Amino acid sequence: MYRYLEHRLAQRVLECLEKRYPGVSLPPVVIEQPPKVELGDFAIPLFPFAKPLRSAPLKIAEAIRSEIGTIEGIADMQVAPPGYLNVKIDRAWMAAALTKDEEPSAAVPSGKILVEHSSINPNKAAHIGHLRNAILGDTFVRLLRYAGREVDIQNYIDNTGVQVADVVVGFTHIEKKSRAEIEALVRQPRFDYYCWDLYARVSQWYEADKQNQQIRLQTLHAIEDATSEIAAIADLISTAVL
Repeated sequence: MYRYLEHRLAQRVLECLEKRYPGVSLPPVVIEQPPKVELGDFAIPLFPFAKPLRSAPLKIAEAIRSEIGTIEGIADMQVAPPGYLNVKIDRAWMAAALTKDEEPSAAVPSGKILVEHSSINPNKAAHIGHLRNAILGDTFVRLLRYAGREVDIQNYIDNTGVQVADVVVGFTHIEKKSRAEIEALVRQPRFDYYCWDLYARVSQWYEADKQNQQIRLQTLHAIEDATSEIAAIADLISTAVL
């Protein structure tokens, strides 16, 4: 509803100027948010119209204020130097419109929107920080689809990254566990927290001897080979964590 009012306001301002200055090519109306709440809900800078209309922004603002008339959903419009219109929403009207739960008709732009957002690293237990990007991406997708847009999503589970490789290194080089032993652990409760603790130990292992980081590189290459035992272990761990 807020965007609907914003669009309606911009349209009425443009119509008012076109009526007062017929035949003049005008720039689009830009609506901003005022720097202070007490100034209003919308702020319209009139500076882009000064050159084509050959008039001071403040005078243009005053002309619009006196000629635009009433706008449903708008309670007040004030001129502010050096050339702004500060506009306040009719909150009673807004509350009534929201209570009725009526969606204003609006043209839906054509074309597809692609939303790409990352998933969490499936190498240990997830907290809200890990989930943030996935939640934000999914929220954007839901909002766009609710608005009638056609949306495609690119979201993938990165089970071949460094973080997964580090946990594999922990199992295979620090704990020296076989695939069968890891499979037995996967069936135990809180396996993701087990991986979290192991991941921390791997970081310490790297810091203790920089040569150990070569094992990480070798593991990363092995994970890329889908036929390797290491790739199977990486898939087993990441799937269990997810």
